[in-house]
Amino acid sequence: MSSTIDKKALLAAFQREMDSDSVALFFGAGMSRPSGFVDWKALMQEVAEDLGLDINRETDLIALAQFHKNRRKTRHRINQLLVTEFTKGATLSENHRLIASLPISTVWTTNYDHLIEDAYAEAHKRPDVKKRPEDLAVSKPRSDVVVYKMHGDIDAPDEAVLTKEDYATFESTRALFSIQLRGHLVSKSFLFLGYSFSDPNLDYILARIRAQLGDKKREHFCVMKNVAKEGDMTEADVDYQRKKLTLRIEDLQNYGIQTLLIDDYAEITSLLHELNRRAVRKSVFISGSAHDPAPLGLEGLEKLARDLAKELIKQDYNVVSGLGLGIGQAVTMGALEELYRAPASHLDDRLTLRPFPQVDPSKGTRAEVWERYRQEMISRAGFAVFLAGNKLDPDTGKTVEAAGVLREFEIAVSQGAFPIPVGGSGHASKNIADTVAGNLDRYFGAHAPAVKKHFAVLGALSELEKWVDAILAIMKIVSPK
Repeated sequence: MSSTIDKKALLAAFQREMDSDSVALFFGAGMSRPSGFVDWKALMQEVAEDLGLDINRETDLIALAQFHKNRRKTRHRINQLLVTEFTKGATLSENHRLIASLPISTVWTTNYDHLIEDAYAEAHKRPDVKKRPEDLAVSKPRSDVVVYKMHGDIDAPDEAVLTKEDYATFESTRALFSIQLRGHLVSKSFLFLGYSFSDPNLDYILARIRAQLGDKKREHFCVMKNVAKEGDMTEADVDYQRKKLTLRIEDLQNYGIQTLLIDDYAEITSLLHELNRRAVRKSVFISGSAHDPAPLGLEGLEKLARDLAKELIKQDYNVVSGLGLGIGQAVTMGALEELYRAPASHLDDRLTLRPFPQVDPSKGTRAEVWERYRQEMISRAGFAVFLAGNKLDPDTGKTVEAAGVLREFEIAVSQGAFPIPVGGSGHASKNIADTVAGNLDRYFGAHAPAVKKHFAVLGALSELEKWVDAILAIMKIVSPK
């Protein structure tokens, strides 16, 4: 097995593990630097100057922190530097938000800051944060993710793992973290981001696992930046550093860790975007409403919605719907019929239903609440199917296109979901179908030629019996299982 891996292979392998909920994320200081925090060399510059050393010539910053404590008989200054640096007004990066939106329930970090907790809060997720060994004995109820801060937290700088002595005593002072991490490295596939693998404790943990499991070790992945010429580096310097990087990558392979080399940290953002897209590819948002069921008629429209939901569940997709008038009940029944017929999974994981509240909120407007509601629902889906889409205008008493369905199309596109309007069902869906079919390259990229014939089927009322198959065919072309 090669010690390096390309992006396509990493995504495919990690996606398979993510689908079975057997993955974990591990990230280091490199993830917080874009948010405004200084790197460790900049942070330790004052300490180096106090010792009469040149920070630019130092590579072992752990030893530097220890030297400072030895001379001062205290680590107060380092603690103060941590508090000052990691409590200033840093902002969430796009990477933090992308991590928080992934369906990953186990996260490890060596960072002291609160950015990942803030990102989960913004995403309306409840993290169970483990900062101290005693935290591992207590579980926060109804948490969405467990965050293990193996080196401590800025709220307790005295306990942060920082000096050479702290690392040396890790196995005794924070042994429970070591035990937990060993268990996760055996049972889950990790993705390491923004991490240099310079932590001797992690090396020790990985070595123990290798000694016990041999070649039966779990497959893990990491993303590392390739060496590039910077500052006053010579070509010889670059060549030397690349040789060291190659040796490091080969060493990581001994622990089952395959490395994706990137040229720019912006590629991590691209990778996380793609993981998010793949994470929701099996979920389908069904949009639609029908005060007037024409041209299918009430029975025909309900049968279409019911058959679609049933077949989606049968084909191992998940269904998300806002219970639109005239369609939502049929979607619900179709999904439930299949789930109860073959109850191989938890209902809550396969079917997400969100009725739109019809009362006004105590603050703001109903339209504002509905907008946020739609954004959150559609963010769960990789595809958005549109059926009919009309309502009664109370002012004129006439049937008009449903503005909410049109808005859901806009949201779906903005969030990267693939739109599949059933034009033959008329109304807003016909309008959306005309827009999508008129520019398939924009909405389906390289898949446009392959999906074109299926969109033609969805636009023809005479092909009604083939509509569900056409929808599934489009989805399988875009995201084969």
